Amino acid sequence: MKFAVSALSLAVLSLGILAVGSPAMADDNAKWVAQCMKDNADAKVPEAVVNKYCVCMNEKMDDNETRTITQWEKANPQARKACEKAAGWE
Repeated sequence: MKFAVSALSLAVLSLGILAVGSPAMADDNAKWVAQCMKDNADAKVPEAVVNKYCVCMNEKMDDNETRTITQWEKANPQARKACEKAAGWE
């Protein structure tokens, strides 16, 4: 019985880690978004709109992507348009 409870606890813990993500992944995402914000510093929209756009684009990118959001958006115009709309960048 102890084994079954331990196995179940381990499974639940593993799912929790997958759902939340690792701290390293959060740091990496923050770096991508910060670079996107810097790349769009001269945008004629509020900073909150740029942030929402950058977060949206980061979420659309694969976790193994090596290009910056700014580089990736040029190759993915549909994602760019969707995130512009979601962020209110009109």
